[in-house]
Amino acid sequence: MEPNKRFFFSLLLLFTALYTPAQTTHTIQVQLNEPRATIRPTMWGVFFEDINLAADGGLYAELVKNRSFEFNVPLMGWKEQKKGSTGGSLLVINRGKEKENNPRFLRVKNAVTGNYGLSNEGFRGMGVEKNKYYDFSVIARSVKDAKIKMRIELVNAKGEVIGSTSVEPSGAAWKKYKAALLSNGTDQKAQLNIWFEGKGEVDLDMVSLFPRDTWKNRPGGLRADLVQLLADLKPGFVRFPGGCIVEGRDLANRYQWKKTVGNVEDRELIINRWNTEFANRSAPDYFQSFGLGFYEYFLLSEDIGATPLPILNCGMACQFNTSEVVPADQLDPYIQDALDLIEFANGPVSTKWGKLRAAMGHPSPFNLKMIGVGNEQWGPQYVERYTVFAKAIKQKYPSIQLVNSTGPYSDGELFNFLNDTLRKMNADILDEHYYKPPEWFLKNAARYDTYDRSGPKIFAGEYAAHSVGIPNGKTKNNWRSALAEAAFMTGLERNADIVNMASYAPLFAHVDGWQWSPDLIWFDNLQSYGTPNYYVQKMFSNNRGTTVVPIQMNNAVIAGQDSLYASACIDKPRNELIIKIANTFHQTKRISFVMNGSMDQNAKATMQVLRNDEMNAVNSFEQPTLIVPVNKDAEVKNKTLNTELPPYSFSVIRVKL
Repeated sequence: MEPNKRFFFSLLLLFTALYTPAQTTHTIQVQLNEPRATIRPTMWGVFFEDINLAADGGLYAELVKNRSFEFNVPLMGWKEQKKGSTGGSLLVINRGKEKENNPRFLRVKNAVTGNYGLSNEGFRGMGVEKNKYYDFSVIARSVKDAKIKMRIELVNAKGEVIGSTSVEPSGAAWKKYKAALLSNGTDQKAQLNIWFEGKGEVDLDMVSLFPRDTWKNRPGGLRADLVQLLADLKPGFVRFPGGCIVEGRDLANRYQWKKTVGNVEDRELIINRWNTEFANRSAPDYFQSFGLGFYEYFLLSEDIGATPLPILNCGMACQFNTSEVVPADQLDPYIQDALDLIEFANGPVSTKWGKLRAAMGHPSPFNLKMIGVGNEQWGPQYVERYTVFAKAIKQKYPSIQLVNSTGPYSDGELFNFLNDTLRKMNADILDEHYYKPPEWFLKNAARYDTYDRSGPKIFAGEYAAHSVGIPNGKTKNNWRSALAEAAFMTGLERNADIVNMASYAPLFAHVDGWQWSPDLIWFDNLQSYGTPNYYVQKMFSNNRGTTVVPIQMNNAVIAGQDSLYASACIDKPRNELIIKIANTFHQTKRISFVMNGSMDQNAKATMQVLRNDEMNAVNSFEQPTLIVPVNKDAEVKNKTLNTELPPYSFSVIRVKL
């Protein structure tokens, strides 16, 4: 460096040192003895929709795609295999009314020479692990007493056999055959081969392969790692099954819960409405087998200690697609579905639907308390149909709370119409949705501070900070979006007297099969990880508390003051104060938390901090724990906790009272 430049640079450093003021310490007051609102157990929950291969190919652990040959293209996912074989053939047979829900089966004719068979590609491949068992099953029958042996193989992406077994159907009656395979290799993109030995014909249906290590080791169950991520959230509720799939692109393709219960082989497959929704993420092989149906949703909710919140079609298809509606005087079947669902969940075993629940393995009720009428409908036609639903449900089940749509937007004409109308109707719970840029979440952290305290309760049913757009793949689960959501959620908690529930959306996404981004949890065929947004949700839900107390700076709520956002609550069972605070600034904030009220002068405290210096940072399969909470100890002296909040951070502080 030249001498003159060196001199002026040194002078600049000296000037900066002399005239940069010492960092300000912010004093934040917490009023321990002034309870403001009760936080309901349902405050933080999860919303599940079968989008992004979240059910088939995801949470539902079935590895075989199109196992019952019911896709629009009956052999989609299957491939004929010939190794020197001549004379082998396949025939898809439709039984029609003989078996309306699952009419098709496959007739395989085998020749004596060579090897003839089928392979199934799975859902973007099959994830299998070394030294793990996989349970194969098929419903089959022999045609004209043919002696056909089926040799079952797991093959890796190179075509090498990594596991094998066999079954031999016999007799003219349909029967389920089972066999186990032990994999001697790990592969993300494995496939299933079925080779036929012997001359003659055999009929196949419901060809299935499940990992034995499912959640709670239930045969035909759910993928254990994905359920564990949900259980770790300790959600207060599970909203299911959607989302737009409740509506369907048209009413013929709407979700009908009665077709998702009973024997799995009797459930009627339909196309998934996300199949061709986005041209850039088309998934023509995306269907709903309903192996994950309403019984399994209720069971999942019970397993993870969450209240079930089922959403039902109200006689309206998706208004972004066909806007098809059922005339208001023809709603009886839809209303009866709602009443029967409550009976299925809560009714005694002496009732029709309670008896079915018991037959499926759950004699005791599921204790259903809430039900959603419609998903994301809007306009007068929704009010007309909701009115009929509400009257019928409340008349028979007055204690059931109804969740009502306020449309797809958080403001504007459509929102205002429903918000005003449903409030005048004394609706129970209004479901608000917002997919917005991170800046919106920061600006709206005080959204509910001025809401009418005597009106309906609020369900923040679908929200996510979208850093770029919807949903073009450039919208990532980065730290910027997660921090903005954390700031916004402090406003939800502060207003827990009217905001009773909240859930991020969507929940799951397959890295090779997604339609929408961002998403809370990403997975492939073997692995999964939580995003920074996931850990924000976990920090809130694992530190729920029971009672909101005031937390203020300069005698005002903390919703953007000097880039800070905060809420506070008491955890009565543990006798602890919980402070949640986000620092959205690029510099450290020095804070003095002053606790006013009944507590010891000195107390132990802990801090859990989620942060990253790079706002575009993301978790990934390569770095799944790049952004995760870090714990450290803290201490209260003279009812004051002095600490520093790192730049771009979200912290949860627990203080023993």
